[in-house]
Amino acid sequence: MKTRLMKLIFGAFFGGLLVSGCTSVSEDYATAMVETVVERNDSIVATGYAVISIQKSDNPAQQRILSIRASKLDAYRSLLEQVYGQYLDVNTTVAELVIKDDTFKARVQGVIYDARLISISPVGKDTYETTLSLDKSIVDDLRKLYLKSMATQKLSALTEMIYSPPGNVS
Repeated sequence: MKTRLMKLIFGAFFGGLLVSGCTSVSEDYATAMVETVVERNDSIVATGYAVISIQKSDNPAQQRILSIRASKLDAYRSLLEQVYGQYLDVNTTVAELVIKDDTFKARVQGVIYDARLISISPVGKDTYETTLSLDKSIVDDLRKLYLKSMATQKLSALTEMIYSPPGNVS
């Protein structure tokens, strides 16, 4: 009887520890995930890079200015990728179970406004780094405008297809 009572007490004690440990771990995990999502949703950040020495100028000062400009454009490209995604075009040719040709093209297109310049700084001796930030509300607006634009384009194409005379190819 005593051993059974002791087993029951130990079982209840360790079971309580196990459940409370899981609860605090799952609560900590849930809290961390919520904080991460909130941080991620406040704004998006993009960084661009450019090498100074490859800029097309004989003047070192001009090369630095061109590199700063190129790194800023690279950062904008990175913002575009995060807001709109990328269009990928991949072609692979296989003959006799061997890849003969493999081409991969990526394209990103869109509009960015109200991006905030966080920093422009040299990295090492031959590179500039530019960091931009875009507020979540702007990202949401840009995505809504993009989806509206795509819907309008599809509707316009469908309308043209329906109402164009037979045999008239645009």
